Amino acid sequence: MRGDVRMLGALLGQVLRESGRAGLYDDVERLRLATIQAYDEESTEAFERATEIADSFSVERADEVARAFTCYFHLVNLAEEHQRVRILRDRAGHQGREDAVDTVATAYAQLRREVGDEEAARRLEDLRFHPVFTAHPTEARRRAVSASIRRLSELLTQHDTASEGGAEQHRARRRMLEEVDTLWRTAPLRAQKPSPTDEVRTVMSVFDETLFTTVPHVYRRIDDALRGDDSGASAPVVPAFVRIGSWVGGDRDGNPFVSASVTREAANIASDHVLRGLERAIERIGRGLTLDAEDTPPSEAVVTLWDSFVATDENAATEIAARSPEEPHRRVLLALASRVVRTRSGADGAYSDPEQLLADLRAVQASLAASGANRHAFGGVQHLIWQVETYGFHLTELEVRQHSQVHREALAELDAGTEPGERTREVLDVFRAIADIQRTYGPRAAGRYVVSFTQSAEDLANVHRLARHALGDDVPVLDVVPLFETFADLQAAPGILAEVVGFPEFRSRMAATGNRLEVMLGYSDSSKDVGPVAANLALYEAQEKIALWAKDAGIALTLFHGRGGALGRGGGPANSAILAQPPHSVDGRFKLTEQGETIFARYGEPAIAMRHIDQVAAATLLASSPSVEERTSGAAARFADVARVMDETSREKFFALVKADGFAPWFATVTPLEEIGLLALGSRPARRGLSVESLEDLRAIPWVFAWTQARINLAGWFGLGTALESVGDEALLKDAYRDWPLLHTMIDNVAMSLAKTDERIARRYLALGDRDDLAHLVLDELTLTKEWVIRLTGGGALLENKPILQRAVTLRSPYVDALSLLQLRALRELRSAASVPDASTGSAVEGSGADDEQRRLLLLSVSGVAAGLQNTG
Repeated sequence: MRGDVRMLGALLGQVLRESGRAGLYDDVERLRLATIQAYDEESTEAFERATEIADSFSVERADEVARAFTCYFHLVNLAEEHQRVRILRDRAGHQGREDAVDTVATAYAQLRREVGDEEAARRLEDLRFHPVFTAHPTEARRRAVSASIRRLSELLTQHDTASEGGAEQHRARRRMLEEVDTLWRTAPLRAQKPSPTDEVRTVMSVFDETLFTTVPHVYRRIDDALRGDDSGASAPVVPAFVRIGSWVGGDRDGNPFVSASVTREAANIASDHVLRGLERAIERIGRGLTLDAEDTPPSEAVVTLWDSFVATDENAATEIAARSPEEPHRRVLLALASRVVRTRSGADGAYSDPEQLLADLRAVQASLAASGANRHAFGGVQHLIWQVETYGFHLTELEVRQHSQVHREALAELDAGTEPGERTREVLDVFRAIADIQRTYGPRAAGRYVVSFTQSAEDLANVHRLARHALGDDVPVLDVVPLFETFADLQAAPGILAEVVGFPEFRSRMAATGNRLEVMLGYSDSSKDVGPVAANLALYEAQEKIALWAKDAGIALTLFHGRGGALGRGGGPANSAILAQPPHSVDGRFKLTEQGETIFARYGEPAIAMRHIDQVAAATLLASSPSVEERTSGAAARFADVARVMDETSREKFFALVKADGFAPWFATVTPLEEIGLLALGSRPARRGLSVESLEDLRAIPWVFAWTQARINLAGWFGLGTALESVGDEALLKDAYRDWPLLHTMIDNVAMSLAKTDERIARRYLALGDRDDLAHLVLDELTLTKEWVIRLTGGGALLENKPILQRAVTLRSPYVDALSLLQLRALRELRSAASVPDASTGSAVEGSGADDEQRRLLLLSVSGVAAGLQNTG
């Protein structure tokens, strides 16, 4: 990997010398070497020298330097991803070198030992992993930049496989140089915000390039591991356990640009992509199925399928038959591909639903198996069956989300009998859109309706009332999902759920689905509400109570985790978080949101996507094993007093900061909060409507993003140091860190978050606010939290128990520092200009051309810091 970084860095250096303005490369090197020295020496003098260099650049030169460092981080991220893929492929290529833990195969083996073969098989059959992609704006890089990086990744692979020093390697290196030049010349900032439809198409690229073909390979790899040589020769034991959800084009909470027409278009785009994918996949498998009728005679069902196709489309049948003489199974699969084409265009002979296609594929599979062609039946044809089972004709299960207050206001208007306003008409049209999508693509295509800020059972009943207003008795299938977000809402959740399951609409839907119920938990707003420590503890307690209630009521509960990429939003390794959940809260089903940079980091590369899905599925399967449940419940009981003290004291400390007079405008001053709102990250506004004076109205994403940019990461750790200090007993806390999965995961995540902070830079940001009291409160807690985390994890520095991660952070930090210094100079200029009153009016001076230049520099640095720190949103 170091070799890749050196090579890519050298290519960037060559591009800067060739394509940059005179002296750019030398200026980049001056700042780079100065920040490395300042980081290594930790001296005030070295840090001041680096600051002076950053401040000495003209705005134009600072702009170029920021772009250069941002390009460098894109290349480093690429090298790290490439190394991960290299390792995964190396392990997969050597028998016994696959990871011994956190795979479905090892989790299943453990389950068999603990619960027996029959129960383990039942749990595997019921396994479900359900990531939901969202358009939350946390991906700071442009799609054009992502495309350039993907092309570089392919060239790096070619460079790997070419002969050392040969013509092919030289060619790959030359093309990489061309691509790095493209990366450098591509404007790093979007000129305008993407529309919701743009966001839908961006997410579709992940399916086209990775997920559509990768997910069946995950199933196959697991089946291979479980069954060895028998895999592919008979029916698999691994079910199609992945379901992909999407809020992109359906989430209208606070986003006025997501309309009913956008939701319809999102469903149409997704369906078009999956049908095209199925057409290509069926044709590919069909063309290779050149099995002669004499050796592999077709079943009566396959003959009937072909006869039916001939009667429907004689011309197409004649053409296929001419290409497939005496090859009945090949002919039928090509006929099925032709019917998928008709389904996409809506022509006669189309499939009415994916179940029809599944029935036809299973008929082909049974015919092949009956003729002894088992490897074909349970090889390529099984692959197609898995794809249809996973994706249907809809690809993603589109979910609608809306704020409970919007529903209340719409119903108040409707109940008053007045002419509905524009927003109320839009609310009603959403239900008509859901009904249209279900009629076209089936109930799985769209049916979940998430109610954000659910505060009562009535908030959930309102969805059904509005559906009846829109459609009368002809309402679509609706699974109404409460979203509990604030601390108070989490505490009230069990009571609300107990009431709502008595409503007729809920009783009817649960009866039709095997008594299933889905409940969503918000990590982001709860953390912003009471602080990260209290939020984590409150989420655990809420899950514990909801799970126990569901178990007693005989309800098959699915908890939907509204997690983000950053630690302040429930981020961190998903598999360790799953194993820290309360007993009965997982039960083989795990659903979470995936957004922004995490979508592309986890699912953008096939080998990494396969590994991630395997890891999460393994944890989901293992979480309900007796040993894991005993460990989590035992630890929760043993350390209940520790949890109580940590909850109370961390909340008190958090409130001392965020409820201090003037905190909200101070926060907006000492971080680039307002400027982040100018970044064209996503279609949704950064706030729900009020000014920065109202912290409650601020969305969780800019809350986290702004603290990250200031190199403080406060949203991920603030209050933990005080909480641990209040417990005080170091031996007890070390026991808790070792034995209590919830605390262990929390501490490890905070250690990573703290490792990406920089106190010297943080002080410069905090000084912009002229509030020493609040600055000291933050810095003192930062010091205290670092001290306690190091004491609990061991060693003399953060992440010493995770040396690979520690080295990765250490290597990046000086380069991030360079961008932070450039951002600071821009932020100082902007804050200084805003505070200078106009001589004639006495009010602050409005933005000037110079301000626009500083603002551009700041936004460029925001993109670069995001690339450098990675899990920023």
